[in-house]
Amino acid sequence: MKLYQTYLSPFPTRVRLVLYAKKIPCEIRQPPGFHGDPNPKGDYLKVNPIGRVPALELDDGRVLPESEVICEYLEQIYPDPPLLPSDPWQRARVRLLSRISDIYTVMAMLPLFNMVELPPKDWDQGEIKRQLIEIGRSLDFLEEYIGEEGYAVGRSLTTADGTLIPILLLVAEWLPIFRGSELLSGRPKVAAYWRAIGQDPIAARLIAETREALVGAVSRPRTAQ
Repeated sequence: MKLYQTYLSPFPTRVRLVLYAKKIPCEIRQPPGFHGDPNPKGDYLKVNPIGRVPALELDDGRVLPESEVICEYLEQIYPDPPLLPSDPWQRARVRLLSRISDIYTVMAMLPLFNMVELPPKDWDQGEIKRQLIEIGRSLDFLEEYIGEEGYAVGRSLTTADGTLIPILLLVAEWLPIFRGSELLSGRPKVAAYWRAIGQDPIAARLIAETREALVGAVSRPRTAQ
């Protein structure tokens, strides 16, 4: 199998969690045309016409796009160790946390992802303030539903951890460039989760991979105006 992905995008992280936790052999490739790469996506669009990451190419040549779909497929094909709880309520919480992150937190961050490509003098401070408020609201939603036993749900890794790890890394280590308030303060359950999850070796590997990509992106020269 081949996983087409980037380490900077938060969505492939949940797929890598599944691969690492289940010890699934898989070649990892980074396609062109992402995160400021001026090269066209080219042949990648033949692999995944949607043109986003991740995409999983199976050994028979079939390709699955979309991280949640990939994770569900791998969970069914490689059931051990399970990364979804057997209890229906807990399983629903895994999906709920991922949905909150994808729909509310990521969408609130999107304008900031685009803005950071500009020199700081061109940043729209009003928009920054509005989006930081929306990100804070989304963290309030996570605060309501996140687990309190060291993992997003229950006492072991689930796919929800793969969703939350890159997002909370961005909250903790990237959002401060916008001079916003510390968004984890006042949300003790989310803050405690973030402190605890790095003790898991697979989570620590994902954090290190994402942090390295983030540092590289932040150090890249911004677009000149």
